[in-house]
Amino acid sequence: MWFVFALLSAVFAALTSILAKIGIDGVNSNLATAIRTVVVVVMAWGMVFLTHAQGGIAAITKKSWMFLVLSGMATGASWLCYYRALQLGEASKVVPVDKLSVVLTLILAFVFLHEEFTAKALVGCVLIGAGTLVMVL
Repeated sequence: MWFVFALLSAVFAALTSILAKIGIDGVNSNLATAIRTVVVVVMAWGMVFLTHAQGGIAAITKKSWMFLVLSGMATGASWLCYYRALQLGEASKVVPVDKLSVVLTLILAFVFLHEEFTAKALVGCVLIGAGTLVMVL
């Protein structure tokens, strides 16, 4: 089931890029990111209440709070940079560079989470990196 959600994430991410590129025409990229963020916040809290998950807030540990806040800050920085890049460049070039996050995530997962880094993952990283270079240059 995780694969279905991951595939849907990829579809929605692709739509995000195209819709954002159209939507930021003539709009400050930071303002556009703020508007997008409000929509995401409303949707996320809507799902929390729809699934009755709000009761779990009290059980969140300080460690989890800290890492969730840091993750949110990283997301915000990523979105601000992504929207600015989309505003300045072509979506067909910005998106592949943004997807280098896959390579970086694999490396960081190996270093910090001690996840296995297989030969298959190495080949995938090299192919993603090479594909990004081909698409951007």
